[in-house]
Amino acid sequence: MGYRLSKIYTRTGDKGETGLGDGRRVPKDHPRIEAIGEVDSLNSQLGVLLAGLAEVGLSELSEVLAPCQHRLFDLGGELAMPSYQALNGAEVQRLEAAIDHWNEELGPLKNFILPSGSMLVAQAHVCRSLARSAERRCQQLNAVEPLEGVGLAYINRLSDLLFVAARIIGRRQGIAEVLWQPAAKPE
Repeated sequence: MGYRLSKIYTRTGDKGETGLGDGRRVPKDHPRIEAIGEVDSLNSQLGVLLAGLAEVGLSELSEVLAPCQHRLFDLGGELAMPSYQALNGAEVQRLEAAIDHWNEELGPLKNFILPSGSMLVAQAHVCRSLARSAERRCQQLNAVEPLEGVGLAYINRLSDLLFVAARIIGRRQGIAEVLWQPAAKPE
């Protein structure tokens, strides 16, 4: 593959602009850069979740979630290079199959649950909420520069997968879900 990053700093962004893969320069707060940043944040937090899963031996979850880090990197590439397409419908279908498989075990959710119970459950929910944030940023970009491909569907389905993964982690750890307790009605 060769060397891709021979120099980490370039000084070309010191005045608030950055380069896209197609050579365009855009402000660092451009919707495209915001979307790339949110996808990167999600990918980093997903790495924390995967490290925790490895520590406790939950390889079943790691096998499903580890490829998502690579696909998020692909999505970042699509965002950085607008004509590049890396994701395909099979990736969305893979997430849907995992969601369906885990949901069969869990059964229907009858109450709202809180992102709590264990560090791993909470971390899965952090990833879920970051996936929603990345999706919102991608949708904002899509409103001004329409996105091609399945990236929007992928990030949407990934947030669903992470919600179900949080529930499965709790089940595997033998930790009950923390149910939302609404405030008492004012008298």
